Amino acid sequence: MKAMKIFYDLNGALYANITNKCPCNCTFCIRHNDETVGENDSLWLEHEPSVEEIEAAFDAVDKSKYSEVVFCGFGEPMERPYELLEVAKYIKATTDMKIRINTNGLVSLIHPTFDLYSMRGLIDSVSISLNASDPHKYLDITKSRFGLASYNSMLNFAIVTHSFIPDVKFTVVDVIGEEELELCRERANDVGVPLRVRSYISNNREYD
Repeated sequence: MKAMKIFYDLNGALYANITNKCPCNCTFCIRHNDETVGENDSLWLEHEPSVEEIEAAFDAVDKSKYSEVVFCGFGEPMERPYELLEVAKYIKATTDMKIRINTNGLVSLIHPTFDLYSMRGLIDSVSISLNASDPHKYLDITKSRFGLASYNSMLNFAIVTHSFIPDVKFTVVDVIGEEELELCRERANDVGVPLRVRSYISNNREYD
């Protein structure tokens, strides 16, 4: 049986793929037509790997060329925040690597009792998918199962994490058009979180 791809290389960075689950069904998501990212084989996990499995997979990686681990895979990594932080503790205890989370920022809806401040000292940077400039446009794009409440929850996640994590930024994909991009810049400025615009490429090479 082929081993699950828990850790994978993308453009010279080390990514961690820990779940298939996601509360969104974004219109531009690779899950609609592929199970691969860049040159990687399928990222679809045959089961949700345990903390022990993730740590064992990390141990097997040649980490000499990496300075950062990015939790970003086929699903939303914050579907499993408690497991993610356990692995983050292990990475911090065994290496000097930085840790980044690429997320939709909806963990407070997915896991209402999760303490955002438990990420303090473990997570070095967070990249949050802003996607749109208002709740209705956001829902049109993301198809979040949490409905219109998703947008403000995502913004609140950004505001709170930005208060104690060194590097927090929003991202949007440039396919939304220049007018909407400008509105997204205004929204990011409103909450005091920097915005990065990503180029959409069909094979998802701009996955970070």
